Parts: sequence; C-alpha cells; structure tokens
Amino acid sequence: MDIFSVIFVIIFLVGLAIAFWVGIRVGSFRKHKEWEDELPGHRKDAVMRSRAVLGGQFSEQLAPYLPDFPYLPTECKFIGKPIDLICFKGMDDKDINEVIFVEVKSGKAKLSSSEKKLKEAIEKKKVRWEEYRVPEDVTK
Repeated sequence: MDIFSVIFVIIFLVGLAIAFWVGIRVGSFRKHKEWEDELPGHRKDAVMRSRAVLGGQFSEQLAPYLPDFPYLPTECKFIGKPIDLICFKGMDDKDINEVIFVEVKSGKAKLSSSEKKLKEAIEKKKVRWEEYRVPEDVTK
C-alpha cells in the first residue's frame, strides 16, 4: 500500500506540472492573440497623434504667411521652443518699436506649463536687454 501512495503522489505531481505548463502555454497564446488583435488600433492611434503633432509644427512655421496673421512675415523669426515666434514690429522700416512673442496653437491645444510661465514673465515685464561681448582672443 505504501508504494501505491508514492506512485499516486508522483503521478499527481507530474499531472500538476503538465497542467501548469499547459496553462502557461494557453495563457501566453491568448495574450499574444489579444495583443495581435489590438495592435492595429494602437498603430492607428500612434499615426493619428503623430499627424497631429506634425500638423501643429507645420502650422507654427506657416502661421506668418496665413492671411489673417496680424504681423508681417518678414518681421517674424521662428524660434520653436519655448515660444514659436518673435515678431519685431517695424523691422522692415528699420524702426523697431515693439517686440511681440507669439505662440501658435491649433485645434484644442493649450499652453504648456513652461509656455504659461513665459507668458507670466512677459506680462509682468520681466524682460530685459543684455549684450554679451565675445573675448577678442577667442575670435582670433
């Protein structure tokens, strides 16, 4: 009777190991199949987001040439980050009388936190002029 108990325990453990292995394989197959089914949706979403970002970046650079843009394109300089454009009103006439920081947004886009901070600094007139002279021994 003792040997039958040992054989039964061994068979039970082998069966348990086989069931565990089959369970892992079936679960892995199901997860892989689920991922394959969802992948096209994830790719489509990524493409749509990429298009939105590229469209926004294109709009930022194209904005000065649009008909309703309030400043002359020749007086605007594209920067990109942290602000899109700086317009020097009067530059074409060699009489700059105003400097305008322009952030271009499209769709439902909102200001980022750094753009909000920059806007606050400008509105509080925390803007100044500084000149830096390169040492002469560097330019020789």
